[in-house]
Amino acid sequence: MGWNRATGLTSAYPFTGSNTQSGFDFTVHVRRLCEDICSRTPELRHVDMSAVAICFSQARKRVRHGLHASLTPMRFKNGASSGMRRGRRYSCQQLFDASGQEMLYILRFYLPRFMDEDFQRKLGTVFHELWHIGPDFDGDLRRHQGRCYIHTHSEVAYNAHMQQLAAEWLDRGPPESTYHFLKRNFDQLEREHKRVVGVRIPQPKLIPLDP
Repeated sequence: MGWNRATGLTSAYPFTGSNTQSGFDFTVHVRRLCEDICSRTPELRHVDMSAVAICFSQARKRVRHGLHASLTPMRFKNGASSGMRRGRRYSCQQLFDASGQEMLYILRFYLPRFMDEDFQRKLGTVFHELWHIGPDFDGDLRRHQGRCYIHTHSEVAYNAHMQQLAAEWLDRGPPESTYHFLKRNFDQLEREHKRVVGVRIPQPKLIPLDP
């Protein structure tokens, strides 16, 4: 499975190729942001952004509540290439970039909803999703102990931890050009750049292996 680039919240040149369309390239800017975050944040230095696909989806309704971003692992527990779901064994549809490198994760943002949040929440959301990437960087999620293995027993504490990491990253002095776009909302970006462009990637499918 490959992907294409979409403009306007519309498409069509390779993800890793040169930018041939005018407008604000949301996914390129998010990639630069994530690369800087992972290079300056000790807890995230295991993340290799060259194996993380970044894309956007258009939110169905322009409301504040709902999903702002998501991380899709492309492997199963402990990086296995297959796993059990409801008593059947599945593999996950693979995703490759234009150079043929396999993607281990898909980081997706829902526009315009994500961009309509305030700066601190947007930055915290980016850290939130990057933190889900497993410490072994094997295509699996970070798994915490207990039944609530994704967000631990307290999502409030989890989000507070992400805000702390975000504040520490800002204290390390990243270039403002890396995160300046997060201080705009979607309408401001569109007014300044005429349109917002980026990569769209279909949700990968589970492929049944059992007859």
